[in-house]
Amino acid sequence: MPDERFEPGGAYTVPDWQEPPSDGRDGAPGKHSGGWKLLFVVFVLVAGALGGLAYYAGKWKKEVEVRQILVDGATLVPAADVVNVLKNCKGLNMQDVDTGELRRKVLRFPYVSDALLQKEMNGVIRVTLLERLPVARTVLYGRAMDIDHEGVLLPENSRIRAYYPKLPLVSGISRIRSMPNGLQRIDSMEAGLVVDFFNALGETDYASLLISEFHYADNNMSYCLTRQSPTRFIVGNDGNFKEKLKKFEIFWQKVVSKKGFDVYEAVDLRFRDRVFTRDTVSVKVPQQVSP
Repeated sequence: MPDERFEPGGAYTVPDWQEPPSDGRDGAPGKHSGGWKLLFVVFVLVAGALGGLAYYAGKWKKEVEVRQILVDGATLVPAADVVNVLKNCKGLNMQDVDTGELRRKVLRFPYVSDALLQKEMNGVIRVTLLERLPVARTVLYGRAMDIDHEGVLLPENSRIRAYYPKLPLVSGISRIRSMPNGLQRIDSMEAGLVVDFFNALGETDYASLLISEFHYADNNMSYCLTRQSPTRFIVGNDGNFKEKLKKFEIFWQKVVSKKGFDVYEAVDLRFRDRVFTRDTVSVKVPQQVSP
């Protein structure tokens, strides 16, 4: 039965009622009360750990001495030679070792393109080498030199010949530039042409097994020679070597292998969809052959 004292619109008090705690906005209860305290504790612990690591790292550098030098990535450069040029740092405190100065010493090796030096906790300095890889061989001023992918000229020795006994030859090089590290490199235009040719040659099916020399010449007359034939295969200086070498392979298979290796004095591969030839016997009008 309804309470007779109830009146519409009136305000009544419920006995023993207590308002719930309110920490949120607009009187809503807080959802993460106390969470900031946990975050603060975690922050203090992390900061303390980092500070401790920094302290012990500094103490380690002062107490640990260099006892060993390890070399990774050494193939063309003997690892023992690298260790020998860095041997003066043995016995020094790690904190006193200037890895930048050590790196400059390592970069004096012609076949080292770059080097990374790291200090390790156990007294080891680790040297990781990035070596220059030769793609061709040339002879300048009576001295055999190798050429890497950047056109840098590298002195040749018995170790290089053992690893790369059959590098193709490059001739006709005339313009040389000096580098800050004491090395020399082919003029940028000639170097770009030589590197592009050998990059394309490396992607062929079997032309790389036949071609033994690339001769640089001005006036768009650069050519290559094979081991089996004295014929000059003219590829020019305007690039697109991948297509020209493909025509070389087709011409070799369909014509040279059937007619013989000494039939042509020159085979011109520069023209699209056409191959022009000149016989070894003087002929006034060049022949046109479709591969």
